[in-house]
Amino acid sequence: MRYAVDGEFERFYLCHCQHCRKDTGSAHAANLFSSQAALRWIAGEDKVTFFNLPGTRHSRNFCSTCGSALPSLQAEGTLLVVPAGSLDTAVSSRPDAHLFVASRAGWDAGLEAIPGVERYPS
Repeated sequence: MRYAVDGEFERFYLCHCQHCRKDTGSAHAANLFSSQAALRWIAGEDKVTFFNLPGTRHSRNFCSTCGSALPSLQAEGTLLVVPAGSLDTAVSSRPDAHLFVASRAGWDAGLEAIPGVERYPS
């Protein structure tokens, strides 16, 4: 999978809603948003699979080969949503906000105090 984004991101949100937590298997999804940037597929566009959760506004794209989260056009094609972790380049901005904090996982508090290790512990 290879893609390029032509333009700037306007917002960077960490979403804690139950759907994003299920999508990522983690505490939150980290997504960049733009109403003006354009998505350009370089390779692998034929492997993009779209999923919309019935009865909700929740949707996402993912790779049908590896399952990786991929950019998608949402809000009737007017909003580009890019999973921050899918970028090959560094994200220079910090998140603007945590969304749906009422749905935050119970274990997602004070995580910065947990010791860090350089690689998988042996």
